[in-house]
Parts: sequence; structure tokens; C-alpha cells
Amino acid sequence: MKFVSLQENLKKGLAIVSHVTSRNINLPILNNVLIKTSQNNIELTSTNLEIGIIHQIRGRVEKEGAFTVDAKIINDYVSLLPNDKIKIEEKDGELRVECENYKTKIKGEAAKEFPLIPTIDKKNFFSCEINEFKKALSAVAFAVSTNENRLELSGVLFCFNKNKLFLVATDSYRLAEKEVNIRNSSNSSEEQRVIVPARTIQELIRILGGLGESLVGEQDKQDVRFYLSDNQILFSVDSIDLISRLISGNYPDYKQIIPDNSKTKVLIDRNELLRAVKASAIFSKVGINDVALEFIDSRIIISASSGLSGESRIELAADIKGDNNEIIINYKYLVDGLNNINSDKVKMEIINSNTPCILRPEKENDYLYIVMPIRQ
Repeated sequence: MKFVSLQENLKKGLAIVSHVTSRNINLPILNNVLIKTSQNNIELTSTNLEIGIIHQIRGRVEKEGAFTVDAKIINDYVSLLPNDKIKIEEKDGELRVECENYKTKIKGEAAKEFPLIPTIDKKNFFSCEINEFKKALSAVAFAVSTNENRLELSGVLFCFNKNKLFLVATDSYRLAEKEVNIRNSSNSSEEQRVIVPARTIQELIRILGGLGESLVGEQDKQDVRFYLSDNQILFSVDSIDLISRLISGNYPDYKQIIPDNSKTKVLIDRNELLRAVKASAIFSKVGINDVALEFIDSRIIISASSGLSGESRIELAADIKGDNNEIIINYKYLVDGLNNINSDKVKMEIINSNTPCILRPEKENDYLYIVMPIRQ
């Protein structure tokens, strides 16, 4: 194997793929990145057996071949090289790297030891604009459960419904749902539901965040494509393929917990509410994180008290329709929801102190956030 590539291209490529490599004592090859050259193609691959990333970088191939080296070592070294052409050659079980006056040899392992990355049929796909998809993922990912006892809640539900994609995450204390417009290459109206692990979602957000600005003006690369199989999902964007296993099991029927009516509807400035909740939260009870919201006539009273720290009471003007009401909420969950609503004003809907509180943007209906109350 022998090729030449710019330091900038190789540095960027290694940063993308080396992130999923895992320090694995039982299978040390998983610490490595696979470098493969064929014809005019230079391919970097990494995997932790749950997620695999394949990234094609630009360069000139002089000899075909494949070799694996420690991902951290080569990533750290290449990032320190001058911004110039890098010559790379595999010889006698070592990767030889040259750039200007820098020369090094990195020990490695044969490519045949590297795990095979599953392949997925690319006949039919769904696609979505990169930045829209990244924002949608961020708007729900924070609500994923970290409790491994309910495996199906440790990922994000992808519900493909013709030209709509619904992303859902919940930890049973709060729930976020985001609706995204997609393109369906097969025009099938059959609904497909899969659960994508949280680690995969985090990798996607990281990769898409790095790509967004670099692809401005390249209209043919503005979309991310989704390909589905029975137990895998492939995300393809620009020259990067990320393949992940899916979480088996049935996602709960979350629609059941969304109230279909309300007794109190509130419209309030999002930033004002966020600041008041944070201020009162200083005086919430440790471990309970309770903040009380009272809806009276045309004002909201946000309060909290603790025998250890003191108490807080803040009044805000609001547009309130319906009954006077009150609810006690975990302020951390409320703050998370408010931070992910992209709107100057937020709508709140409440039935009573024992039912979920709904938050939505003022004008859009594509985002929904639900917080369960703290029952007294």
C-alpha cells in the first residue's frame, strides 16, 4: 500500500473515524483504523462492533493494499505534521509516514484481522437536509434514558412515515418528539420504525456538526441518506458512511401519554421563563429539584423553597386561557425543554397537577416536549 494525501485531508479523515475506536483488551484490533487503497480510492475505516465508520479521502494512490495502525497514534501524529503532502507506505509490517522533514514508522497489524463491516442494500433510501437533521437530533437526544434496564429507551425512535420522519426520545420522566420533512425514494406509504442507540446519535451529531459549514454551496452533498435493513441502519453523507446496529424490541406507545386536551393554556416569553426557573431552582430541594409553577389570571408564579437554602418567588406576566392551575416540575427537565425550543415564546398546556405538562414552540407544530409532574 502506498499513497499521497494532503495533511489537511488525512487529519480531517482520521479525526472523523478514530472517534469510535475503543480501548479493547480482548480484541486489540478495535483500537486500530483500517487504511485501504484501491484504484483512486483511499478509505479509512473504524469500528467498535456496534458502530462502523467508513470515510473516503482525497489523494493519489500509487499502490493498492490495506493495513491497520493504532488510531490514536496516527491521529495524534498526523495532526502535528506540517500542512503539506504526506507520503504513506506500508512496508515490513510498519506504516512509514513522510512529510517534509518528518519521518516516522508506526507498528501495525495485518488488515485480514480487522472485523468486517456489514453492508446494506442501497436500493431504497430516505434523505433529509443535513442541518435540519442535525438540529432535529439535538432536539431529542438529551431525553434518551441512561438506564440500561429498559434497553428500548436507551436510543432514539426513528419513525419513517412516507415523507415524514418522527424522532422520539424519552426516559419515562420526560419526552421529546420532533417532526422532520424527508424524501422517500421508494414513495412507499408503509410505516417503518427503528430504534437507534444513543451512542450512534452522538456520533452523527458530531460528524454532521463538522460537515455543515464545509458543504455550503455544494447542493448535491447537502443531504444525509438513511438506508435500513433488519438490524442495521446506514447513514450516508458526503464521503462518510456510518453504519450502526439497531436496538431490538418494541418502543412504548408514547402517544398514550400525550394529553389530547388541557384546562389551562399559557403563552409566555421563553427567555423570561427560563431565567425565572433557573433563579428559583437555586432554592429547590437537593435531589428533588422541585420548582412550583402557579398559573393565576394573567401571571405565572415560579417558586421554590428549601429548609437549607431559603426560598424564591418570581412573578411573570403571561397570556393565560382557561382555569387557574398549578404544577410542580423537576426544574432540570423543564430547563432542557426550554433550551431546545427554537421560539421567542413558548406554549404550555396543563390539565392538573397530576398530569404531564406540554411545551411547544409558539408557531410551529413540529416539536413537542412533555414533562411529568412531581406528585406531592
